[in-house]
Amino acid sequence: MTQLNTPYPSTAYLTGFLRSRGIDAHQVDLALTLVLALFSPAGLAQVREAVLALPDANRTPQTAWFAAEFNAIAAAAPRVLSFLQGRDPTLAHRINTRTFLPEGARFASLDNYTGEEGEDPLAWAFGALGLQDRARHLATLFLNDLADVLRDAVDARFEFVRYAESLAAAQAHFDPLAEALAAPPNLVDATLQRLTLAALEQQDPDVVLLSVPFPGSVYAALRIAQTIKAARPGTVTVLGGGYVNTELRELAEPRLFDFVDYVTLDAGERPLLALLEHVAGKRSSTRLVRTFWRDEGQVRYTNFVEPDVAFDDVGTPTWDGLPLDRYLSLLDMLNPMNRLWSDGRWNKLTVAHGCYWKKCSFCDVSLDYISRYEAASAEVLVDRIEAIVRETGQTGFHFVDEAAPPKALKALAEELIRRGVAISWWGNIRFEKTFTPELCQLLADSGCIAISGGLEVASDRLLKLMKKGVSVEQVARVTKAFADAGVLVHAYLMYGFPTQTTQDTVDALEYVRQLFENGCIHSGFFHRFACTVHSPVGLNPAEYGVTLQPLPADGRFAKNDIAFIDPTPTDHDGLGQGLKKGLYNFMHGIGIEQDIRAWFPVRVPKTTVPRRFVERALTHA
Repeated sequence: MTQLNTPYPSTAYLTGFLRSRGIDAHQVDLALTLVLALFSPAGLAQVREAVLALPDANRTPQTAWFAAEFNAIAAAAPRVLSFLQGRDPTLAHRINTRTFLPEGARFASLDNYTGEEGEDPLAWAFGALGLQDRARHLATLFLNDLADVLRDAVDARFEFVRYAESLAAAQAHFDPLAEALAAPPNLVDATLQRLTLAALEQQDPDVVLLSVPFPGSVYAALRIAQTIKAARPGTVTVLGGGYVNTELRELAEPRLFDFVDYVTLDAGERPLLALLEHVAGKRSSTRLVRTFWRDEGQVRYTNFVEPDVAFDDVGTPTWDGLPLDRYLSLLDMLNPMNRLWSDGRWNKLTVAHGCYWKKCSFCDVSLDYISRYEAASAEVLVDRIEAIVRETGQTGFHFVDEAAPPKALKALAEELIRRGVAISWWGNIRFEKTFTPELCQLLADSGCIAISGGLEVASDRLLKLMKKGVSVEQVARVTKAFADAGVLVHAYLMYGFPTQTTQDTVDALEYVRQLFENGCIHSGFFHRFACTVHSPVGLNPAEYGVTLQPLPADGRFAKNDIAFIDPTPTDHDGLGQGLKKGLYNFMHGIGIEQDIRAWFPVRVPKTTVPRRFVERALTHA
């Protein structure tokens, strides 16, 4: 329940590590398998039965479209999946005729296009990119139409990525999940159960590890665990992953252990070695590492202190066992950085564990995956890269670091070039001054195609309050250096940070406008600030001028996002609309010369940013 275009890396990391220690480990991606099963001819026939069984009052335009066009949909779906898997590229010609795919509501945006009469509504996006991209976008709309039908007829919570997310995200009580898991299985649940039983039959495991990176993965993971408990009660089940590490650190809910036997925190290598010894009878429960378990109805947490496995010694990730030729290369959002996320299969790799900066006040800097910084040598990293390319036959890499360190990237680039290893790579960085034009060019020469970084609120006052360690001028120079080296630059942007005023917000969009105008950034995304309990804002709210709302006193399950009161009188909802609208247009080269106030639906003051601020920052570097 993460991405459909590429495997989430945690299982590849842990499978590689466990095998390096002589442990027989195998991995299965039930999320991908589930989607392929639902959209197979047999799966679609079951969806049709669900649609036809709907009472008249519950029928929607999407379910009516599905019922009316079912034969054409069932015929097209296998071909579309094969095309998105890269196995039938010539189908692009037929898809692009707009007569091959039955079109539901998701295609309406194309037909509502308000350009010149007779003009192709996708020409602005795909005119220079060719028929494969256009066809992938149309095929993705078709899959989104089918997902809408599943949502209307089978499970209102269904999403490709954020499935039943509200049951788990910052959910203080387990009741919503418990009720959902006690309900009779719907078609999605039943399909997942069948696939789980097939995997159990094939692999015959003693221990099953369920990696749960996001809230939208939790419900399905527990449905899998529920199936395992019913079919093979002696099989040990273990829950871990990013969601657990972030939201379940104060877990006290015994009912979770009706589904899983253990829950482990943070980097999985050391806890798993200890747990496997415990399961084998070689270690007592008092010597488990960072592990929750249930004892006589009470949740216990045991952390026998042992050193974590060094990053140099975690082994090489392996994708063995994952169907790399069956992932779906989607083209959903037209934002160029979002496209890298969803289009193409990337080998995911980490340059260093943790974050070398670990000061940003909005970030979970108190948690292990940020706070424990540890790098591997360039030689070890390139050894891993070469091994992965040999295994997968693919040379695209996404470095999934919180912020890849410039020193490590420089050494990595030099080692790639020295060995003549040709790859394409992208990842996340801090826009810090170490990234000189010379270093940016070296990274591009080594295969860097795109970088993303946090500009957050483009305001020097707020960047200082955030302890971001960069200024707007510095960001302008670094992003321009990458852009000049031919690297796609994406900026993560934020609004609603504590004490942010309307003037700050207007000025931030003006800075962003100038960054686009001067060719510094190509892509960006604004998100609303959320306060988390593990961040400096959540830990020391008074320093940031806000007051936290109390969390439920009886909460025994997830704990992450926390509401706060900011006395600064700012309409962040209204301003957010303007920020997103302006940014969307800037990405398409529209309205860059326009007065920044025109994008906002609410009355805002004139910007205080000098008209040529970024231009001067670049010329006076």
